[in-house]
Amino acid sequence: MVTDYEHSQWRDLAKCRGVDPDIFYPVSEQEATAALAICAECSVRAVCLEHALALEERDGVWGGTTPRQRREFRRAQTA
Repeated sequence: MVTDYEHSQWRDLAKCRGVDPDIFYPVSEQEATAALAICAECSVRAVCLEHALALEERDGVWGGTTPRQRREFRRAQTA
């Protein structure tokens, strides 16, 4: 569970901290496997996803989701 302090400092707790950011910006969905594996083990994954959705991040892997998955999620929310 993420506390209020951790929620505001989630980047400091992220599993991806210190990892080459290029991994999180794959050229194709198929190349996102490495990033998604890191996200799968991250304790702040949900907070990261909230951040990406709030800022409407269009690129990169955020919170264990690809851009396509986030677009589908947004569509489902507005339907």
